[in-house]
Amino acid sequence: MHCLWCNIQIIPEISWKNLFILEAAKQLCAECEEKLELLKGRQCMRCSRISDKALCADCGWWDDQTDEMDTLAFNYSIFTYNKFMEDMIAKWKYRGDYHLGNAFKERFSRSFTGKFSFLKKDVLVVPIPLSDERLSERAFNQAQMLADFLPAENKSILTRIHGEKQSKKTRYERIFTKNPFVLHESINKPVILVDDIYTTGTTLRHAARLLKDKGCPDVYAYTLIRG
Repeated sequence: MHCLWCNIQIIPEISWKNLFILEAAKQLCAECEEKLELLKGRQCMRCSRISDKALCADCGWWDDQTDEMDTLAFNYSIFTYNKFMEDMIAKWKYRGDYHLGNAFKERFSRSFTGKFSFLKKDVLVVPIPLSDERLSERAFNQAQMLADFLPAENKSILTRIHGEKQSKKTRYERIFTKNPFVLHESINKPVILVDDIYTTGTTLRHAARLLKDKGCPDVYAYTLIRG
């Protein structure tokens, strides 16, 4: 097995534990694994942003925009968006290295089980979609790949109207963009939206608004990275 990032050969460690317990093969070498920075310390309870306050300024702003409760119960992210992660995302998402996404599989699945076990099995995972044009350009949807890693039912019930890339927009433009999604069926159980990066939270809240308006009781978000 070779590291999916640097291609160095990974030599499996031999121990009494892995003689009796089958463990998933490592996708990254130890050096590359260490460069992935986990979110640690005090965080906003709503969006996982590093914050000394229970609710960060951004989430407070979202609450001020409506008289109702935030459409998103909370977002849980795993990694910070450091330089190494930025390079990995560029190669995986924008340069079409589909298999590189497997580097996140074990951690994404394990963290999901730990964080969302309170929902039991009565939940639907919904990946954030790409527009048909963007999907044709990239050949795969990174959010769908992440959703497929999870030990829960996932279903694509949203479609996306094509528009300018989120990465090309300013923060202001992202926050005030029109809702680009169309929901194709009502859902009467909790939904966990899956995406690769939480930046402003606008994309996830647009999807959550449609779901809530169609009867979904609670909408959560699970993202690989907190930008």
